[in-house]
Amino acid sequence: MRKHSSQISPGERSRRVAALLKRELAALMQRELNDPRTAKATLTGVDVAPDLSHAKVYVTHLVGRERGHEIVAALNKAEGFVRRRLAGRIKLRVVPELRFLYDESVERGMAISALIDRARAQDRDDKV
Repeated sequence: MRKHSSQISPGERSRRVAALLKRELAALMQRELNDPRTAKATLTGVDVAPDLSHAKVYVTHLVGRERGHEIVAALNKAEGFVRRRLAGRIKLRVVPELRFLYDESVERGMAISALIDRARAQDRDDKV
């Protein structure tokens, strides 16, 4: 049985809006942003405030942190344009203010993986 929209908890509502924003932002970034700095950006997550007034949008770039921060700056500069385009694509009374942030978790994961690989190699060398 489906809950009526007034029965949805604020946490559930913000999760649904985050999923909607992530899907629409990914499409918008791919098709409508003509900034070459954002061409290879990857959207990794969206966190929406419980009152839906603002959202943190996490992006990453495979060439590293420095390039990632350039992309974040370009996206934050285009925030007004992005919000207007989103307003035409989604049905929300108010589109949350967007704040783009660089997601370092991909880099951290790769660094941890490299450390594990190095430890395994060292362990194999010690056994020989």
